[in-house]
Amino acid sequence: MAAAFIASYFDDLNLAAPVAGSHYQPVPLFQTSAPVVSLKAGATEVNSESYVFYGSGHTNGEVSLPLVFAGKGSDADLAKLDIKGKAVLFFLDGSTSIRNNPIIAKLRDKGVGQLIVAIEKNEDFTRMSGLIKRFSGGGLNLENPQGEEATGSFIVSPEMAGKFFNTTNEKLTKAIQSRQVSKIKLASIQYSIKQSITSVMSENILGYLEGTDKKDEVVVVTAHYDHVGISQHAEGDKINNGADDDGSGTVAVLAIAKAFAQAKKEGNGPRRSILFMTVTGEEKGLLGSEYYSEHPVYPLDKTVVDLNIDMIGRRDPQHKDSAPYVYVIGSDRLSSELHVLSERTNKTYTNLIFDYLYNAEDHPDKIYYRSDHWNFAKKNIPIVFYFDGIHEDYHKPSDEVDKIEFDLLALRAKNVFHLAWEIANRDTRLVVDKK
Repeated sequence: MAAAFIASYFDDLNLAAPVAGSHYQPVPLFQTSAPVVSLKAGATEVNSESYVFYGSGHTNGEVSLPLVFAGKGSDADLAKLDIKGKAVLFFLDGSTSIRNNPIIAKLRDKGVGQLIVAIEKNEDFTRMSGLIKRFSGGGLNLENPQGEEATGSFIVSPEMAGKFFNTTNEKLTKAIQSRQVSKIKLASIQYSIKQSITSVMSENILGYLEGTDKKDEVVVVTAHYDHVGISQHAEGDKINNGADDDGSGTVAVLAIAKAFAQAKKEGNGPRRSILFMTVTGEEKGLLGSEYYSEHPVYPLDKTVVDLNIDMIGRRDPQHKDSAPYVYVIGSDRLSSELHVLSERTNKTYTNLIFDYLYNAEDHPDKIYYRSDHWNFAKKNIPIVFYFDGIHEDYHKPSDEVDKIEFDLLALRAKNVFHLAWEIANRDTRLVVDKK
């Protein structure tokens, strides 16, 4: 319904339908189910409350592997162990992340067959396993994962660790403290992982406004029009309408398209062409924008910039009493010229406070990599990403339209329009001077 609404709006603006006469760019996806998992310590089934699988793929039937105890996975713990092709159990401080964990990466580099990660504290295991279960309802992929071997880790409770080796956690802890990890006798595990795969068709929605003397060059304005669906664990209202994330960005793209279309109708059309695009699957891994970047309708070497709008209708707690602001991300990453132009047009037309907090390369939230502009940036196309921050209703059913600050949304959308206008009408193309 959202796609049909956007396509109809582009029709009303007389924007060209650039995909064989359609506004729809089909995006074929593959839906994987939540994995069905079994785990045995030796031949004994492990209680499902004592572990969770963090990963994807499937096994061809049941897999049996010898199990090695690796202490805390330090180099000293691993020194006397033969772990290649075997399952490995090690203890992990639950305050650290499973994702991109250096110990896990090191063990995989050494060719382990499977990982059993025992969380040191029960409260950390409860928290971590709850999060994994919450987000393990399957996923969407651009590539068919059929035949993909299971990759991931079993996360187990601290009290379960000793049971794998028919001993106690106290003895495992003493082995670590006395550097006698290699003295713990080999055990064995058996496990199986099953996932079903179905084909799903989605689409990006494209509206194209042809330029004049520089029409072969394209300015892209994007927002994602998908959201996270139904919250199974919420009480009461379970529907995530996503008014801010990213209804606000989607309607901003439509408003900017309307302004450009009106200008062209009045004889003041842009010199460069403009592609207005709302993309699918952002919440499942930037899928729609990745598909476009790999199957572009207009050549990427003629694509001048992507201005991406993802959440511009609200305030975050840090700016509760602030003058009108917006987080600006990525404007200086690839083109110094773009950054200067962005600052100048803001001071000339909208005078928003530009907050560059999330633009720091070492910011832990890594926002630069988490919205659709990234799929243009990694192709070396300059980008600017506009964002209002993380507020209390982020990814919750409470992200509703009555909380949108429309005056602020409009001011931010005008800011994007003015920058798009300047880029589309300047004599020279933006210079890419960074990579």
